[in-house]
Amino acid sequence: MDNNPLLEAVKQLPGTPGVYQFFNADQKLIYVGKAKNILKRVTSYFSKSTTLNKKTRKLVSEISKIEFVVSNTEFDALLLENNLIKENQPKYNILLKDDKTFPYLCILKERFPRIIYTRKYEPDQGEYFGPYTSVVAMKNVLGLIRKLYCIRTCNYNLSEANIESGKFKVCLEYHLGNCKGPCENLQREEDYLQDIAQARSILKGQLSIVTDHLINQMKNAAEQLEFERAHILKDKLETLERFQSKSIVVNRSITNIDVVTLSSLKNYAYVNYFQIKEGAINNSKTIEIKKRLEEPDDEIILFALQELRTQSKSESETVLSNIDFHAAGGPFEVIVPKIGDKKKLVSLSFRNALELRKQRETMREGKKDANLEVLQILQKDLGLPNLPKVIECFDNSNIMGTNPVASMVRFTMGRPDKKNYRHYNIKTVEGPNDFASMKEVVFRRYKKLIIDAAPLPDLILIDGGKGQLSSACEALQELSIYGQVPIAGIAKKLEEIYLPEDPYPVLINKKSVGLRLLQYIRDEAHRFAITFHRQKRSKSSLVSEMEELEGIGSKTVDQLLKKFKSVKKIKEASLEELSAIIGNHKATIIKALK
Repeated sequence: MDNNPLLEAVKQLPGTPGVYQFFNADQKLIYVGKAKNILKRVTSYFSKSTTLNKKTRKLVSEISKIEFVVSNTEFDALLLENNLIKENQPKYNILLKDDKTFPYLCILKERFPRIIYTRKYEPDQGEYFGPYTSVVAMKNVLGLIRKLYCIRTCNYNLSEANIESGKFKVCLEYHLGNCKGPCENLQREEDYLQDIAQARSILKGQLSIVTDHLINQMKNAAEQLEFERAHILKDKLETLERFQSKSIVVNRSITNIDVVTLSSLKNYAYVNYFQIKEGAINNSKTIEIKKRLEEPDDEIILFALQELRTQSKSESETVLSNIDFHAAGGPFEVIVPKIGDKKKLVSLSFRNALELRKQRETMREGKKDANLEVLQILQKDLGLPNLPKVIECFDNSNIMGTNPVASMVRFTMGRPDKKNYRHYNIKTVEGPNDFASMKEVVFRRYKKLIIDAAPLPDLILIDGGKGQLSSACEALQELSIYGQVPIAGIAKKLEEIYLPEDPYPVLINKKSVGLRLLQYIRDEAHRFAITFHRQKRSKSSLVSEMEELEGIGSKTVDQLLKKFKSVKKIKEASLEELSAIIGNHKATIIKALK
């Protein structure tokens, strides 16, 4: 830690609760963390006595700058951490991603409010309830409300002026008894809003309020000898009780609590969340979380719970769980029940987490089996001595010889291994010479692996025909590894596969999944090379433009690149930032170019 340039910055950190942020050399936020004591927590990343896992050591190696924000409590830090992660999505933080848009029920802000379901959450539109993870459950709730109360479904603007002018006429819903005709002033707004108030209680899961209201109305009707009305209310009460009996999981007295449970593996965690109102599950969601830095279970479950409570708009003061995690300063108490109905709820939640874990693990195993089968077919198609678990593919990219570059992509067990992709600038070749360029990059790649004593791939794939393949083979011969690693070329025109010292292409069925894998790998290498070439060409173009400006030389450009690291950062820099490096006059010239 003593030789670390960040030592002084770490020493200045406060020993209070808050959030710390790690930035890389490009000033990009790569990790956000919360801590009860910022100084102690950040110091632990750099302490020699601390045992860090491989992923965390990689994170630490990329840290260039540290920033912090203090908070009153550890829970406040959690809220801030959650917001910063959602806004910036740092690459080393776990992210709660969900590509689904779940539906809501909404009581619209209008005269004689309607109740609609929607997947768009726009708070100004009305009062939202949900989100519902099951469309069926949502429609059941909406169906119950419409059985109990006459809520209009039309989209008329029922302003006082429109109703008094007789602008609208009752529709079929009125004649079917599903609406009481507020559009013709046949229902008072006060009575309609009473029904909406009862519907709101149902949407909040407060069914006992609705039950008590119906019982009181039924008694009043009977006392006033309004037996027909009393019978209608009795039917509504029975409808509500049938719905409630299907929803109740445990004792009705258990209300306004959250349940969260976690099942954890080495690389993944599975979290289930229940929102309980009057013994019934009012909301449920199960998510999968991919671990980034082997985060402990208590941190994962607390992070997930905060996001799930936000989505469900929960204000519960009690959280039941299978893990005793800490939430200092939080608005809720965490309980790990041992017996009784609360224990049953935790067990049910945990079963849901386990079910998702089982499904996802089965899917992953299925993918592994499928990939293994494809590799076995490819091994047979090419007559390879070993299963091609690791395949490396090379491709060149240049336009009329300008900015020549190459790429190498690596696939492991039939899947992209993107952290081991490599870009190459062509150093020894003048002009557009694909053969010589291919020889150079293949030689450089495997010379480095030999020096590092790293394992060689099971198959080398060259994007090109016999010429490029021969050049790659020359590189392997000079390294004395020719014949140790199978190598093949894939020609662009007819998608033919060539092997060394064979003038004819290998006969492979055009529908073979093995051939399709080789085509996919070749296309990925081509994409990777083209992307790099475009970036380099763009950078070269702007650098040339800057150097051609009067008063701007290569020394000035070098100063800017040294400070801002990339042409993109130079283009985005403000006049003040440029002026601090090269002076106001030159900065004005550079800004005018952009």
